[in-house]
Amino acid sequence: MSNELERLQKVIAQSGITSRRKAENLITQGKVAVNGKVVTELGTKVSPDDKVEVEGVPLTKEEPVYFLLYKPRGVISSVKDDKNRKVVTDYLPEDREERVFPIGRLDYDTSGILLLTNDGDFANQLMHPKHEIDKVYIAKTKGIPLREELAKLTKGIKSDGELLRATHVKTKSIDKKKNTAIIQLTLHEGKNRQVRRMFESLGYPVDKLKRERYGFLDLHGMNAGEIRELTPHEVKQLRHLAEKSVK
Repeated sequence: MSNELERLQKVIAQSGITSRRKAENLITQGKVAVNGKVVTELGTKVSPDDKVEVEGVPLTKEEPVYFLLYKPRGVISSVKDDKNRKVVTDYLPEDREERVFPIGRLDYDTSGILLLTNDGDFANQLMHPKHEIDKVYIAKTKGIPLREELAKLTKGIKSDGELLRATHVKTKSIDKKKNTAIIQLTLHEGKNRQVRRMFESLGYPVDKLKRERYGFLDLHGMNAGEIRELTPHEVKQLRHLAEKSVK
């Protein structure tokens, strides 16, 4: 029935094998077949009875799962690494068979909250470029930035042609003996190495960096390397946050 039809890229994303954007690329590259016929049109809709294959492998729909990982330093935000370094999916319980991937990323040397899922739609919602979900970081800097220097971070700093901006910056503590500072930043964006690049542009390299909050989620009661499933209520709240922020 027509009300059961879904866009092909959405069906692929919901299967947990990739994000919706990458699913669109697979379709346009001719790597997706529906009922034995290659489909390259992005607007194509399919029903639950249609047989969808991606690169020759039939799709099987997984139940959506959602995890919060306290990512340690020295771990790659990926599902595999060609240098055999530890990746975030190594922390999933061994009995889980879902094809889970991280929502966004944290740098190799950055610790803190990272969400993982097999729900491509959910991941896209949270990573929408217009979303304004607070991400709170704690940075330990080499050197002690002045208040007027930190004010530049909320005005915006140009780096490699990008404008990098924090919505809130606050000095938590300073250590004059060691010449270090602990600074809290709130970001809405998630550009590559954003916090480190912002402080580097001020002349204060970041020694340690941790993402301690993602929206309303925090690391309370967790140690580095621990993982837990999000509750249905938390998933609902995250969807609400993302939908509210893109309107």
